[in-house]
Amino acid sequence: MKNIQHTFCPKCGNPTNAPGLCTACRIGDKPWFSCEKRVKHVHCPSCGAMKVGNTWTDSDRPRSELAPEIARSAVHFIPEVRKPSIEVTIDDLTVNRSRGNLVIRGTLYNKAVEGTCTVEIVWHKEQCDRCNRISGSYYEGVVQVRAEGRTPSVYEIQTSSSIAQQVEDSLQAGGERLSFISDMHEIRDGLDIIVGSQHIGAQISQRIIAELGGRYTTHPKLVGEKNGRQLFRVTYSVRLPRYQKYDVVVVKKRYYEVEGVEARHLRTIDLADGTSKAVREDDVERTLGNTRNAESGLVVFTEPGIVGIMDPETNRTREVKRPGWIEIRPGQYLQLLRDGDHLVIVG
Repeated sequence: MKNIQHTFCPKCGNPTNAPGLCTACRIGDKPWFSCEKRVKHVHCPSCGAMKVGNTWTDSDRPRSELAPEIARSAVHFIPEVRKPSIEVTIDDLTVNRSRGNLVIRGTLYNKAVEGTCTVEIVWHKEQCDRCNRISGSYYEGVVQVRAEGRTPSVYEIQTSSSIAQQVEDSLQAGGERLSFISDMHEIRDGLDIIVGSQHIGAQISQRIIAELGGRYTTHPKLVGEKNGRQLFRVTYSVRLPRYQKYDVVVVKKRYYEVEGVEARHLRTIDLADGTSKAVREDDVERTLGNTRNAESGLVVFTEPGIVGIMDPETNRTREVKRPGWIEIRPGQYLQLLRDGDHLVIVG
């Protein structure tokens, strides 16, 4: 006769596949998930940043995308649940309230389980740390862009402004929310950039001199103390070189185009023959202009050593000494600077 051994659940008496409680009794009335009735989402009405705990994070996600995620965050499973899933339907009640209807599924002790819950989402507005500082005119530094012995050109001002904005974008994308530009304005002597952190001030200064040359110095000023720590505001004094790239300078009645500045010397191109030459700053007699501001003149004719150019101001043909380093043909346009009554070919 065949021996059949049964294992029974000690609670309900039903047969089981293993010693101990059966699956139904193990699940019983034990809650396998909990659901918060109300969750609050804090966001900045000015920039859209959201607050998690005490940390602000930039976000451009719409409310329709955030709501299901926020509702799911209200559900907490016990460790024994496997393959949990949550279906969410959102109903917007008011501007500041939404309701999430959740269907919750999972596997508990190899048995499928299902439940439902409702979550109220509160959309709470709060000004973020960055917007709060900006609105309160808070700043930690000023980048002052000036030039030695002259006023920065329009190109230098525009380039410095563009660099500052690029640095801000890069730092913000990297998570440095407080590295912001609170103001930037052009003044008679150059450009002032008001910054929210010392890091962005140093980054902007370094990038400007890397692009335009020159040097910068820092001048900290103690403005107070917070939590036992001294607070400083730093002035970043950026000094662009006396001569900038593409300046045309006059040395001993010859014209040279500046390619770069090294210490007290200029790397130049002789506009008469196209050769490179180092020129001491002290030897420069005057600055003719910058090739970025050159005029365009039509070549009317060419002869050995002479080129006829239509003066863009008078439309009359002017004879100009032909430089040996440029191939010139009638009908093309040349770049010109004026030296009194003379036209100087710069490219």
